[in-house]
Amino acid sequence: MSVTYLNLENVSLDYPLYDSANRSFMRSITKNIPVGGVIKKREGNKSSILALDSISAFFESGDRVALLGHNGAGKSSLLKLLAGFYEPTSGKLSKQGKVSALLSLTAGMDAQISGYDNILLCGMLRGLSRKQVLAQMDGIAEFSELGTYLHMPIRLYSDGMMLRLAFSICASMEYEILLMDEWFGTGDLAFLDKAKQRLSQIIHSSSILVFATHNAEVARQLCNKALFLEHGKVIYQGQIEDVLRFQKEQLSVNTR
Repeated sequence: MSVTYLNLENVSLDYPLYDSANRSFMRSITKNIPVGGVIKKREGNKSSILALDSISAFFESGDRVALLGHNGAGKSSLLKLLAGFYEPTSGKLSKQGKVSALLSLTAGMDAQISGYDNILLCGMLRGLSRKQVLAQMDGIAEFSELGTYLHMPIRLYSDGMMLRLAFSICASMEYEILLMDEWFGTGDLAFLDKAKQRLSQIIHSSSILVFATHNAEVARQLCNKALFLEHGKVIYQGQIEDVLRFQKEQLSVNTR
């Protein structure tokens, strides 16, 4: 596998706020609570949310990095920036290697077409050719365990069935740099256990993993490093056990 890396140098990301009423509302709900980006004044009467604030970090081959912190701490914003959905407002992001983002497993799925047609659609949306998807069709169908339901429109599926199909499609691919948001908890236990085993294989074969999670045990199982974010800033980073210990200490301080 070729050399891969992600390098953030003093990276910040602003979301502009255009409406004064929204600014007042956002300011009122984010004041004195440890979540959400910092609202700051810009030129004139404009304001913005500082979603990411002067982040510097370097991830290289072999790194499995957990992003930890409260809801709104900046984890999802950082994943989206690494995926290329946003450009940094300031600072520099450089990377080498193909970046794949599993931030929403069901993204791109069409409720009106069958499971089989969705396998073809989503596989091609994720960069595979029609021939490559068709070559993997039987394996994806078998892994999903959805049987004859694959002939039906997925609008008839339960949430658990939808997740089975979406994960089965994603699990059929190979990844260099894998960005993931936590999705565990939907579906029956037997499939969830199988999915976690397959996910471990995907992570092992990938070069870099960046994974946003609230679950310390999952972070410990999947990752060797971590960043702890608060108000869009990385306030602690290092080996996974050190960062989990810091997170526990922070939780203890905030609940006193």
